[in-house]
Amino acid sequence: MKIPCEVVVWYVLPIIRREVASELVNVHGMTQAEVARKFGVTDAAISQYIKKKRGGNTELEQSPSYPKLMEAVRESAQSLADSKTEIEYELCKLCNTVRTIGLLDEIYRRQVGSEPVTCANIGGFYKVTEE
Repeated sequence: MKIPCEVVVWYVLPIIRREVASELVNVHGMTQAEVARKFGVTDAAISQYIKKKRGGNTELEQSPSYPKLMEAVRESAQSLADSKTEIEYELCKLCNTVRTIGLLDEIYRRQVGSEPVTCANIGGFYKVTEE
């Protein structure tokens, strides 16, 4: 049995990282090195995200909920480009978006083949609230 957090690590975070990195480089004009520093990864990892060699998930990209995720990605990238927030906060916010728009349940069903278990809301390092 997989818990939803495992699905996030394997299927959700890679595509979120890819899309945010791509947005920061292609839309906001940041260098791959700048994005790598923000993410705490190598320049090569960012290069792979940009070239779509890492972080791809065709099933997720074809989901009807994907445009909602991309809207949130654009907002997060803007905040990061403007240095208003930190990457950790934005990743947590995007994971929360994936959950609230029903995309996590959809991915879970596809990957695990059963209904997702419900995790208790136990808090965390970053409290994500809409302002």
